Amino acid sequence: NIWREMLLYSLLFIFAFSFRSKSEPPLDRGLIPWLGHALEFGKDASKFLNRMKKKHGNIFTVRAAGRYVTVLLDPHSYDAVINDSDSLDFTRYAQVLMERIFNLRLPHHQPGVAKALMKRHFLGMNLATLNSTMCRYLQSLLKADMPQNRKDWKEEGLFDFSYSLLFKAGYLTLFGGEQNNNSTDPSSIYEEYKKFDGLLTKMARGTLKPEEKKTALSVRKRLWELLAPAGLTESSGSSPWLHDYRRLLQEEGTDEEMQRRAVLMQLWASQGNVGPAAFWLLGYLLTNPEALMAVKREFSQISQMETSETLPMDRPMNTPVFDSALEETLRLTAAPFITREVVQEKTLHMADGQEYRLRKGDRVCLFPFVSPQTDPEIYQEPQKYKYDRFLNEDGSVKKDFYKAGRWLKYYTMPWGAGTNGCVGKQFAINTIRQFVYMVLTNYDLELCDPNAQMPEINASRYGFGMLQPEGDLLFRYKPRNTH
Repeated sequence: NIWREMLLYSLLFIFAFSFRSKSEPPLDRGLIPWLGHALEFGKDASKFLNRMKKKHGNIFTVRAAGRYVTVLLDPHSYDAVINDSDSLDFTRYAQVLMERIFNLRLPHHQPGVAKALMKRHFLGMNLATLNSTMCRYLQSLLKADMPQNRKDWKEEGLFDFSYSLLFKAGYLTLFGGEQNNNSTDPSSIYEEYKKFDGLLTKMARGTLKPEEKKTALSVRKRLWELLAPAGLTESSGSSPWLHDYRRLLQEEGTDEEMQRRAVLMQLWASQGNVGPAAFWLLGYLLTNPEALMAVKREFSQISQMETSETLPMDRPMNTPVFDSALEETLRLTAAPFITREVVQEKTLHMADGQEYRLRKGDRVCLFPFVSPQTDPEIYQEPQKYKYDRFLNEDGSVKKDFYKAGRWLKYYTMPWGAGTNGCVGKQFAINTIRQFVYMVLTNYDLELCDPNAQMPEINASRYGFGMLQPEGDLLFRYKPRNTH
């Protein structure tokens, strides 16, 4: 009958278009036509890709929602992808996500110019200005949050505490500012943003339920309205970077509506990771007393030399113990995909001498969270938090790690790599260090339940930068009695 014929034709079509030659990576189509592995990939990418790695090795291709994605999990071979901008394109997939998440189209945008703009504002002398502005806002927000009665403990969820304070301070530093007269309270921006952020991964994957879609559209529209004045004029109170970014968009012929959408994208890009990173770091310290003592000891040595409640912003800080504790935190909780579109057929030369053909139109994905970051060949007990993992015995920074007997260039990759590495890396590190320093030196803090464990990871966030927890970690704090 007609249905049987249609099924036969569709199976022939699927077979014809999914056949791969021996020169290509092993293909795993999944059981569901067209959809392939999309559901499992989206539900828990780490679990899925570890399973595929055990089955196929360090390189394989999977079908997901009609696309073929070649996944490379050998850090020795990552440069073959990261350094090839001729055959592999970064911007195409980024444009797909921009449209899905932010309903944003920038046909005349020049990413290279925007990146150069960021470098001008987030490095050198301008970085020092941003650091001190951020420091000032962090200080005032923490004081406003302080319990009225200095003897009383205040209970809170650590994730909400870290994310809200760092988001508000970051918003005021880059987007809002005290001169901004649009009466937008950072708290109202944060509340709307949290709703938006909670639906972001589903927006990216196109898996919103009807009610969620309605919420996402209304929250996104509200954020566009709230962010409309940000960076429009030099007197808006926003940072010079945002003002220059909006001027660049105007020069490219971007209308005001699209500019607002671009500002929301920058809000997410700049504020979506710092708060969660600070949460994981403080959480690991509170659940590992030895680590907490080591970081406190290092901070107390600094505070004895300083008269201020904050870290000095005018010179680089030497905090190897803190730096290792943060690096270890990011190793366990930073999980971005590094994705490229294959724009012309490419032969991928692997470090072990193998060669594989990549097809035009496919995607290539690196997932450093699986390897190197949680690879048992590289790290002993990779799931365990060891605050001094990135320190040598003499206290110096440890940078030598090995896989298959060979030295690793990439042993952890929370900031990406190559030309598309994170420009704001130093600003983010300075911000987290300043926040943790302020909290640990000015407050007594402890877990509400001394035996509490770190919450589970929200597995749907794999691929989108910093991971977020399922639930929260309850803690209590009060101003430290310095008398």
